[in-house]
Amino acid sequence: MPNQKILYVTTEMSPYQEDNNMATMVSKMALKMHQDGNDVRVFMPKFGQISERKFQLHEVIRLSGMNIIINDLDQPLIIKVASLPGERLQVYFIDNEEYFKRKQFYIDEEGKPYADNDERAIFFARGVIETIKKLNWVPDVIHLNGWMASFIPVYLKTFYKNDSYFNDSKIVLSLYNEENMALSESVEEKMKFDNITGLKAFKKPSFQSFVIESIDLVDLVIKGDEFLEEDLNSAFAETKTTKSEYIDAELINTLY
Repeated sequence: MPNQKILYVTTEMSPYQEDNNMATMVSKMALKMHQDGNDVRVFMPKFGQISERKFQLHEVIRLSGMNIIINDLDQPLIIKVASLPGERLQVYFIDNEEYFKRKQFYIDEEGKPYADNDERAIFFARGVIETIKKLNWVPDVIHLNGWMASFIPVYLKTFYKNDSYFNDSKIVLSLYNEENMALSESVEEKMKFDNITGLKAFKKPSFQSFVIESIDLVDLVIKGDEFLEEDLNSAFAETKTTKSEYIDAELINTLY
């Protein structure tokens, strides 16, 4: 079914990161739907390891300049864009000096998770939502990939619940066996600032706890990896959300 507006939100995508299943899967899905005649856009964080020169990223001035308030601190949102090499498929990068200039993705030089990984995810999720609204582009399908993207349905169902902009968008969540890391327990206090309370994920905050939280907040959940590790697989089995087993990227249009 061509002529759909499809938004992919991901923490990883090849060729911008080393190939792993998620990065490869997102790239293949986006390319497949683009080549089938759909209006496809991809949003991801502008991690410090992604070369702006190599991939020809440039800032989109009309979309940059907003401030996202995280825990009472104003953080400037910078939007950069590139075309997937060899394709006319636009990839948007959420950037911010404070959160995304680092050499590592999620851990410091001592191998410990960054203390502000929670803030980075909040900033990313809200940055995607606000930028899509500023683009005046309403996606028919929002396909979420990666733990940071799982903050989006949490925010849409709470902070943005009275905003009708995404009312007709269907949300798909792919589950992957990502490395799980603890998040700061202060995430509850930070999200309380946005009037978000009572999440199960607050009991033991981690990358995975927010992915599991979001499973019940989307329209469709799908296995991004063929076999999920235990806790994810249990959450997948137990949810009442419509679900799909793993399918090849070439067949993703059957879900949409």
